[in-house]
Amino acid sequence: MTTTISAKAVFALRAQTGAGMMDCKKALTEAGGDAKKAMELLRQKGLKTADKKADRSTSEGRVYSYIHHNQRVGVMVQIACETDFVARGEDFAALCSDICMHIAATVPSPVGISADEVPAELIEEERRILLGSDDMANKPDEIKGKIVDGRIEKFIKERALLEQEFVKDPSLTVEGRLKATIAKLGENMRIEKFARFELGA
Repeated sequence: MTTTISAKAVFALRAQTGAGMMDCKKALTEAGGDAKKAMELLRQKGLKTADKKADRSTSEGRVYSYIHHNQRVGVMVQIACETDFVARGEDFAALCSDICMHIAATVPSPVGISADEVPAELIEEERRILLGSDDMANKPDEIKGKIVDGRIEKFIKERALLEQEFVKDPSLTVEGRLKATIAKLGENMRIEKFARFELGA
């Protein structure tokens, strides 16, 4: 039995996702009218769309800043996109704001944009601490190595901005939040630089 998809449901999904009308209708049909499942289908499609745009040049963008209400934490982020038109838009500004607030709020704070940018000396220091910890003392070396490798992988993910759980929606990573905007606006975007300042840190 075919589910009838109302225009109201299509408009509501479009308002939530920014996807095209036909894409919303198709996702709702495929999801049997379940709006939550349709959003997930659109998100998956959006991430694939974002991947296709990854090689496109990003020569525009903006520098965005955020100061926390306690005046003790501040963040600046530089995010690039393809056109000045998108850089001046509300969706791009919302992305910049979300990324800044994420960096300000997340513990532990990110130390690099991607896993490759997490400093090697920080990783080695953590490895030394883990290997010297009490719970590793009586374990065989091969088991010890596997446990430490797993914990190091987690350590890197927790400190690489793109791999962190997005603070406003833990079902997404920061990369997922970025790709959702890429899919919605149809342009490639990159987080190029960030800086976090904390009084007393």
